Amino acid sequence: MFASNTVELSGRRVLIVEDEYHAAEELSATIRASNGIVVGPVPTVDAALALVERGEVVDAAILDINLGGEKVFPVAEALKAIGIPIIFVTGYDDWMIPQEYEDTPVLRKPAEADNVVQLLFSRI
Repeated sequence: MFASNTVELSGRRVLIVEDEYHAAEELSATIRASNGIVVGPVPTVDAALALVERGEVVDAAILDINLGGEKVFPVAEALKAIGIPIIFVTGYDDWMIPQEYEDTPVLRKPAEADNVVQLLFSRI
């Protein structure tokens, strides 16, 4: 689960946009164990956009692509516009990801939370 803690997030604020409860909790626990601060987690595009629009401080974001049938790309676009690094965690194949995100790292589900946080750390 989150035993290795190979990265130190040092108070960085990480937005988690994930609609699967257990996946969100595992990511949250791993971020906290790495001394990061969890923003959210939020399970919908609207909730994530509300956080961004109200100016919530975020240093990086972990985004699930499919949120209850809705795609997360409006959130990715909003974060990208303000320079926030993102990574995708998804079960989808690459062809489902729009070309403008081809340089965005993608981890396939089921992804180990430690691997997600390590990849995220390399982006911030």
